[in-house]
Order: sequence, then C-alpha cells, then structure tokens
Amino acid sequence: MDNSSFSIELVIIITSVTIICLVTLMIFFYVMFIKKKTQLVVNQLKRESEFEQELIQAQIEIKEQTLSYIGRELHDDLGQKLSVVRLQHNQMLYKMEGEQQKELSEINELLRECIQDIRNLSKTLITEQVEHFGLIDTLQLEVKRLKKLNYIQIHFTFNEHDIDINSKYALILFRMIQESINNCLKHAKATELHISVVDAENELKINVKDNGKGFENDTVYKGSGMKNLTNRALLLQAKLEIHSSKNEGTHITITYLKSP
Repeated sequence: MDNSSFSIELVIIITSVTIICLVTLMIFFYVMFIKKKTQLVVNQLKRESEFEQELIQAQIEIKEQTLSYIGRELHDDLGQKLSVVRLQHNQMLYKMEGEQQKELSEINELLRECIQDIRNLSKTLITEQVEHFGLIDTLQLEVKRLKKLNYIQIHFTFNEHDIDINSKYALILFRMIQESINNCLKHAKATELHISVVDAENELKINVKDNGKGFENDTVYKGSGMKNLTNRALLLQAKLEIHSSKNEGTHITITYLKSP
C-alpha cells in the first residue's frame, strides 16, 4: 500500500472517529438536556402538588374550625336555650288539663328529642375536631372556650404539642378530661382548675386538679360522672386515680400506657 492510500484511509478513520465522537457528544448533551428538562417539570409538578396540598390543608383547617365553632354554639347556646324553653314548657304542662295537657306533652317530647339531636351533633363535630387537630390543640380550644365564660380560673400546661397517639384513644382521653372539667364546674364550687398533660416515652399522664369543696371518701365513685371516667379508663386499660377530701379539692390522674 502506497503512502497516498494510507493517508486517505487514515483521514477516513479520523473523520469517522470524529463524527462518531461528535454524534456521541450530541446524544449525551441531548440526553442531559432531556433529563434536566424532565427534572424541572417534575420539580414544577411537585411544587404545584405541594401548593395544592397546602391549600387543601388550609381549607380543611378552616372547615374544622367552623365545624368546631358550630358544634360549640349548638351545644352551649342553642342547646341551653332549648333546655330553658323545655323547663318553662314543663311548668306550663302541669297547669293544663285534659286534651291541652296531652298536646303539650307531645310538644315536650319533641323538644327533648331536639335537644338530644343537637347534643349528638355537637359531639360528632367535636370528634372530627380531635381526629384532625389532635389532643393538645383540642384541649387548648376547650380551655379557650371555658376562659370566655369567666366562671373559673383555668390553667393548662403540656410538655409536647404533637402527641403520638391513635386519634380514637385521644378522643376517649379528651372525653375523660371533659368529664372531669364538667364535674368540677357542676359540683366542686372551685375557683381554680389546673390541667396538665405530660407526654413520656411509654406513657401519657393527665392531671386535672381543682381547689373546690371535694368529696367524702365513700362518695367519690358514686356519681355518674365518676362512673363514666372509670368505664372509659377500663376501655383504654388506663390507670385512674381520684384523690379528694372535704374542702381540699379533687385531683384526678389518668395514666395511659402507650403501645410498645
């Protein structure tokens, strides 16, 4: 093979290699471009998705707050007014005779059903609130509502905001705290109420303490409110302690053991 033919072949080889390298580079840059563009699109979709989730979350929170407010108003305002109406109606009922008394009795029964329906509805709305907001936020809303009444000084403390506990169990615990508060407001004649929630690794300890008139030792567990507390503690397999004595206030401790 002469030098001229060798030179031509060498040029062809170099040219081919160069073209192949250029094509490879072009493919590489194109792939990188597509990959980067795809990543930008994915990031954009992710941001849009996160925005939509935040928007939905905000809407849910507004809905839950509205439902909570409606539930409180139904229970505290409308329910109370209907109870007063029924009480006045009962007084009128005893003054009537014959057919009029029968008609008033039917109206009285309708009023009773309305009051019960309102109470059931308010409980449903509160249930949704606990499931969405959690135990601490729901308690804070409850304390805020009680403070508006200016009936008693109430203090609420906690060591953790986000408590890792099943919402169904949190609801039962909230009901127990609510029952303890109601017992205090109805019977204790207290001026101060202290509520604390201490979240530890293996247990959740709740304290409800008032400075009211207290109970005699042999009557502590006889009331329906205390029976409700006992039954709910058994349901949760929680430890319930009630310490009370005359003129020394009442201290209720609920210790819920978390699942390992």
